[in-house]
Amino acid sequence: MDRRIPRDLVNADLAIRRYADLGERWLDGMWQADPLADAVVGDDFGSTSATAAVRMALADGIESVPNAPESLRALFDFLDDEPSWVDHARLDNAADALVRHTPILGMVLGAASLLRGAGNFIAGKPLALTGRYVGQPAVRSVEVGEWLRHVLTRGGMRRDGGGFAFTVRVRLIHAHVRKGIVASGMWDEEAWGVPIPQSYMALTMAEFGHIAVEAMQTLGVRFTDRELDDIYHLWRYVGHVIGMREELALRTERDHIAVEELYRLTSPGPSDEDRQFVTALTEQYLVPELANLLPGGAPIRTTVARTLMHSLQRVFIGDADADALRIPDNPLKHVLGRVGPLLALGNRIQERRYPDRERTTLRAYKVRDVAMDRMRVDYRVEHDLVDAART
Repeated sequence: MDRRIPRDLVNADLAIRRYADLGERWLDGMWQADPLADAVVGDDFGSTSATAAVRMALADGIESVPNAPESLRALFDFLDDEPSWVDHARLDNAADALVRHTPILGMVLGAASLLRGAGNFIAGKPLALTGRYVGQPAVRSVEVGEWLRHVLTRGGMRRDGGGFAFTVRVRLIHAHVRKGIVASGMWDEEAWGVPIPQSYMALTMAEFGHIAVEAMQTLGVRFTDRELDDIYHLWRYVGHVIGMREELALRTERDHIAVEELYRLTSPGPSDEDRQFVTALTEQYLVPELANLLPGGAPIRTTVARTLMHSLQRVFIGDADADALRIPDNPLKHVLGRVGPLLALGNRIQERRYPDRERTTLRAYKVRDVAMDRMRVDYRVEHDLVDAART
């Protein structure tokens, strides 16, 4: 049958030939947003706001919201009906596994995951239109880190957990962005599909899932098979709460990889705004954070950190995509691409020196929280998510 395809997407026919039904669902997903959250932000909340009503319902239940409209009730009917497949012990195990490697996780989310997303100007367009794409990369990174702090916490994704509430707030932020962009008249739906579609939500989950895991493994992190399964289980549930439909639900590593491949296959490539974002993210956040870990004087640390970061970025996303984003090349990438086994050996030695896994894990949570608090001060971030930022 004839399929409506965003005009600027490429290789649509190849996506279907190569991925069959999944390719069709990927293309259809470009026209699908989040009807439940979109209905809430489009509703009339009288003297309050959709954001305030959602936060009230998260804290005290839907009945605490005076005259709650049907749109809000429908959203919370969905949120309160936890899927039978969710296993909170597995979610907690995933959080523990990732938090034990917080410094590396933080690095790869910026140097691998965000850069992979930046390779597609359609996906980046909504954020670019908000004006926060290039101008506030460090603040955005701290906001993501604050959300992640609550998600990657034992019990964080339970109905009364902080990670659950933060994820619902992110879902509503996405709906507000969609509403604002459409109202601005600056969005070309025929060329780009809907803003923040299901397909790109799926890629975002893969950014936190397989893309991050693969980059961490490059840097010597070794997860057990159980930990890996639980990590993918975590991101499946986060995707559910954030508004992903089952058509593109990511359950396994294979699902994540397929979505990554479809994203790259159909991407029209990056724009100058994407390249500016990568430069700003690197110079204003990634390089300073890496420099903090290095010895020596500030100028030397910054120079070394910049060279290391550019090399790592090329290792993580490959030369072709790095060239498209105009990331400087450096022969150091050949060395860094081969250090994984050595680093893995160092990690195993460290684990044998400190065999008390529970003690190590609890210490990792404390170190993570100290690091987040330090970044909030360094980058002068007083809010947690953008919906609480001063305007």
